[in-house]
Amino acid sequence: SQGKLEGFLLKDEDRAQVKVFSRPVPGGKSAATLYKTLRTAGGLSLVECELLTGRTHQIRVHLASIGHPLLGDVVYGAKKPVPGLAGQCLHARRLSFVHPRTGERVTVECPLPSYFTQVLTKLRHLV
Repeated sequence: SQGKLEGFLLKDEDRAQVKVFSRPVPGGKSAATLYKTLRTAGGLSLVECELLTGRTHQIRVHLASIGHPLLGDVVYGAKKPVPGLAGQCLHARRLSFVHPRTGERVTVECPLPSYFTQVLTKLRHLV
């Protein structure tokens, strides 16, 4: 499946979390994420996301808001860590931005680190 997640993100300082709202809220910032499911197996999915905005915890909050939190995300998902995984299964494969001084577009790419692919391989061969 694929689609676009949109909402207004607001930091909840008391809980050290970000919440998503479907309507504008005071202090909330609009956020949009494109997603595409690449593979699914054993109740888990490998998803590619493209940020149309760059908000704090955007991918984590958007996916959790539709009932699909990131594996290993103890803030927005299951409260227990996943054995063999340090943190959540989230990796920036490609980042692009306009250089602030030269005005040129810069793109940096990085393949999945070995610890990430090892965990995915153990979890039903998603990659």
